[in-house]
Amino acid sequence: MSSPDRTARLGAVLLLVAVLAGFGVAVYSYFAPLTGVTETLGALAAIGVSAALVVLSLLLARRPDQGVLVAVTLIGLVGNAFAGALLHEWWLCMDMGVGLIGLLVDTLAPQRGRKAVHS
Repeated sequence: MSSPDRTARLGAVLLLVAVLAGFGVAVYSYFAPLTGVTETLGALAAIGVSAALVVLSLLLARRPDQGVLVAVTLIGLVGNAFAGALLHEWWLCMDMGVGLIGLLVDTLAPQRGRKAVHS
C-alpha cells in the first residue's frame, strides 16, 4: 500500500505534468500551420489559461489545503477543456481531464502533515 503522503504527492505531480502537456499542446496548436486554429484568439486564450494552471498547480503542490486554489484550478481545468473542445483540440481536452484526475487525487487524499485525532 502507498502512504497518504505519497498519494497526495502523486496527485500534485499528475496535475503538474498534465497542465504542462496541455500548455505544450496549446502552444503547438497556436504556432503550427494547418491545425485550424493557427494564430487565433481562442488558441492564445488556451495558452494563457494553461500557463495560469501551471502556476496554480505549483502553488497547490506547496499548499494543498487552500480551498480557493482548488476551486480556481477546477474552474480553469474545466474551462480549458471546454475551450479545447470548441477548438477541436482533443489532446488539450485529454490533458485537462488527466489534470482533473490529478486534482481529485490531490484533494481527496488524506492531507499531508495532519494526524488523526483519536477519542
